[in-house]
Amino acid sequence: MRRRAPTERPLHEPGAEPAKVLLSQAMRRHSTPAEARLWSVLRGRQLGGWKFRRQHVVVGYVVDFYCAELRVVVEVDGPVHDELRAEDEAREADLRRAGAEVVRFSNDAVLYQLRDVLRVLAQRCAGIQAKVASEQHGKS
Repeated sequence: MRRRAPTERPLHEPGAEPAKVLLSQAMRRHSTPAEARLWSVLRGRQLGGWKFRRQHVVVGYVVDFYCAELRVVVEVDGPVHDELRAEDEAREADLRRAGAEVVRFSNDAVLYQLRDVLRVLAQRCAGIQAKVASEQHGKS
């Protein structure tokens, strides 16, 4: 399914196109081995207490994992992404413009270096959480 033109819709606005919701549901049923492995340690707030969603629609894109609290998108890239670099860069730019932080890992990293992937992801999430907390504290 081709992606829809990016919208100016902020991340906190609810709702996704019904076709994207159906696509995300199908993608959940047919996860790659790397996605399944990463989900096994992200689900149930196992990483730092943060809630991640799997195959979630964010500003018109189905992303591999999403933490709404921190606005973090986690993408797990297989070999097919080598041929989709320009499309991935455009997608990432759209997500960043909407306020999301995008973190990418290769399939191989998730499958063979999961401990390192989790360490990097936890550090990024903790840094974002600290930044959000300091911004909220500054507004008080």
